[in-house]
Amino acid sequence: MKEIKAVIRPNKLAALRDALVALPGFPGMTVTKVEGCSAPSRHIPAKVKIKDELTDYTPKVRVEIVAPDEVAERIFERITEIAQTGHYGDGLVWITEVERAAFIFKTMPDPA
Repeated sequence: MKEIKAVIRPNKLAALRDALVALPGFPGMTVTKVEGCSAPSRHIPAKVKIKDELTDYTPKVRVEIVAPDEVAERIFERITEIAQTGHYGDGLVWITEVERAAFIFKTMPDPA
């Protein structure tokens, strides 16, 4: 199993959700509102102070998915396709190994 995490722009979430739900084997996802900033980089004009850049947090959403190995790569590719705008700050996506995972649920007794 793999865990796929992505930090993306909030305006890309609806399109990403639609694209992932249409993917065969998609197991579901958890979404959290987050804020963050990138490290100082070379694309910032010299007049911008590093302190200003580091305190300029922008809203993002973090998507977390635990999926079987055979679906994980397709999910990763779908996220990178849908979430990109071609601008700095589009986000980040990564995959890590999951040793063990289980759904937590209790079946309800049949009311009959």
